[in-house]
Amino acid sequence: MTDAAIGFAASARGRWSEDTLAVVLGGAILVAGLASYFGVDVLGWTVTTAVWSDPGKALAAISKNYAALGGLGALLATFAALLVVLTAGAAALGERPARFAGAFTIVFVIAYAAWFVGAQAHLAAVTPADQAKFGVSWSLRLTNEGGYIVALLAGLAIANFLPRFAGWLKEAIRPELYIKIAIVILGAFVAVTAAGRLTFASSLLLRGVAAIVEAYLIYWAVVYYVARKWFGFSREWAAPLASGISICGVAAAIAVGGAIRARPQVPVLVSSLVVVFAVIEVLLLPFLAQTFLSHEPLVAAAWMGLAVKTDGAAVAAGGIAESLVLAQNAAEGVKYQAGWMLGVTATVKVFIDIFIGVWAFILAYVWTNYINVQPNAGKARLGEIWARMPKFIIGFLTAFAVALILALTASPANTAKLSAAIGEANAFRVIFFVLTFFSIGVLSDFRKLWREGLGKLAAVYFVSLFGFVIWVGLLISWLFFAGVKPPLVQ
Repeated sequence: MTDAAIGFAASARGRWSEDTLAVVLGGAILVAGLASYFGVDVLGWTVTTAVWSDPGKALAAISKNYAALGGLGALLATFAALLVVLTAGAAALGERPARFAGAFTIVFVIAYAAWFVGAQAHLAAVTPADQAKFGVSWSLRLTNEGGYIVALLAGLAIANFLPRFAGWLKEAIRPELYIKIAIVILGAFVAVTAAGRLTFASSLLLRGVAAIVEAYLIYWAVVYYVARKWFGFSREWAAPLASGISICGVAAAIAVGGAIRARPQVPVLVSSLVVVFAVIEVLLLPFLAQTFLSHEPLVAAAWMGLAVKTDGAAVAAGGIAESLVLAQNAAEGVKYQAGWMLGVTATVKVFIDIFIGVWAFILAYVWTNYINVQPNAGKARLGEIWARMPKFIIGFLTAFAVALILALTASPANTAKLSAAIGEANAFRVIFFVLTFFSIGVLSDFRKLWREGLGKLAAVYFVSLFGFVIWVGLLISWLFFAGVKPPLVQ
């Protein structure tokens, strides 16, 4: 069963939704991180991994207050905290706690090992000075976020060569949950980053919203037409497929499938396809961005948000693109501040997610009252907008607002303290990103998905995605963001 199917079934049982759990856990991590801003260092034991050539110097606690733990102690403390909290969350979702705990232990070990390997200097050292510092003669210059790629490849290897092992891990393979928690935390990180350049950040926000509206009105109509006219799909299949390709993949397909009262297998199969193509996009688009858009970093960032589907893949692709593009510019002597590219990608993706609720309501109204009219079904209600709205978006916006208010009201002396506090919470955001990448890989058993009859659906997806979605997204990103640069490192 895919992550989408698990979430669909859980919601049918009336359990907590992943959105609600993501808001609760992401919010709790932020509150614990902000405690250090007010003098109580709650998360200082969180592990961080630096670029390394000597593995003994790679791991450390994020705060000097917990330096006595050492790297291994910080790693064990971080794992124990995540194990307890996420196992409780799995119980709230209706999963078996003991089964989740065993699977998550293995998932964490493999995913963090991938992150550790990705931080090795031959992969992660950026500038010639960095290479000299670590004593290496060459590097792929991925920064330590190359660990995302290593985690994804590890997941793909397990899915396609060790399917039984992948099945055993499935209880802890929840990419949408992990990325939603990460996005809630990201809201605060983006706010603190933006506070120093509020006028510039506001301009990016407006550009992002305009780009979304323009792209989406093109995407959905064309994909729906292709599915119906070129491939002969029914409305029941065409609408979730168009929404999955056009908006944010899994969440959009499930929301629209429910809105039009499609059979459960329709959005689940579409969601499986979304995950497969998201893997391809993550492996391909960031490197195209590095090659052709290195001097237009925010065009590249917006492109990731408009072209890559699912929250996990899009935001993660933005992270990889940022690391690649910033590293290439740094090697050329231009050092942009980190966080702005990822912030643009996340902003574009977040506003696309917000649009899911509106679009699901529109389709629910049209289907209920004009296409699939049932004698006793009743009219679609305004309350369905709230029912379809992804709740983790509210978490992201709340985190953004709170952190922005704190940043704008902080004295110069407290600004560094606030950044450090959000940085402690952000360390968990990085870990959840790694878990997301690994999970996306484990879900991508290409042979199994093909046997389930996804060939024709895949053809629609391939034609739509590579025929125009990616290129229209690039064009719109260029129109709105060309010439706009992130701030330089002071």
